[in-house]
Amino acid sequence: MQQLSTKHLLGIKGLTAEDIQLIFETADNFKDVINRPIKKVPSLRDITIANVFFENSTRTRLSFELAEKRLSADVINFSSSNSSVKKGETLIDTVNNILSMKVDMVVMRHSSPGAPHFLSQNINANIVNAGDGTHEHPTQALLDAFSIREKLGDVAGKKVAIIGDVLHSRVALSNIFCLQKLGAEVMVCGPVTLLPMYISSLGVKVEYDVKKALQWCDVANVLRIQLERQQIKYFPSLREYSLYYGVDKKLLDQLDKEIVIMHPGPINRGVELNSDVADSEHSIILNQVENGVAIRMAVLYLLAGVK
Repeated sequence: MQQLSTKHLLGIKGLTAEDIQLIFETADNFKDVINRPIKKVPSLRDITIANVFFENSTRTRLSFELAEKRLSADVINFSSSNSSVKKGETLIDTVNNILSMKVDMVVMRHSSPGAPHFLSQNINANIVNAGDGTHEHPTQALLDAFSIREKLGDVAGKKVAIIGDVLHSRVALSNIFCLQKLGAEVMVCGPVTLLPMYISSLGVKVEYDVKKALQWCDVANVLRIQLERQQIKYFPSLREYSLYYGVDKKLLDQLDKEIVIMHPGPINRGVELNSDVADSEHSIILNQVENGVAIRMAVLYLLAGVK
């Protein structure tokens, strides 16, 4: 069996283009599995996986849990809101206590950038980063690129615009790394206050006019405005943001071509994306959700083979 070049999935930066292709090919097989009447395979029957979430999550946690159960793994769910973390227990103590229950793999989301990297250096289990602060969210980038490949046949040579709150988005950073490794061109678009100062050093195009960005791209990945991460005001109001950067059908009708619309969810309908676009034939948002389970099955399966 082919193996990944890494023991952990901490970020897209740590993967090679060959790793990404291997994950995609494995996900193709698992996509067939989850569309069968019997959706389970015994691949990880002897593996115990802990989902350790120090930050709220619905879609990512459910997607990982479903992927683990489809692979027949034993699953432990941990959420910090009702744990000893509230009493002052450290991250490493929390995870060591979980590992002493003989856990093989940890899927972790944490508000601090680098938390999964710290963990990978201090404990003996495979770590999957399910999002660390505003740093990376590797499985989201993999499922996004996999969805583009499924819709357009290939990622190489495609033009992808990432639109919205790039500054606070771990999805944006992982997507940029992943798309570039697969040979796509990337543009970021948003208000100047929501684009990081360093962004052009990543080799991406920068655009402030959403219509120009949409006209340029084959795929638009529209990001959520992350109000929960914003300590100060980055734009006057949601209404004004929607007016200048919201994507609606009227805007798409002005383009001289059809483009694919993506969103990592959850959508603020009427802010970054109108319902007439989110629910249209342009959108592959629900395909992304389905592909998320297949991609996470592939990642867990491949990492279980790397000891």
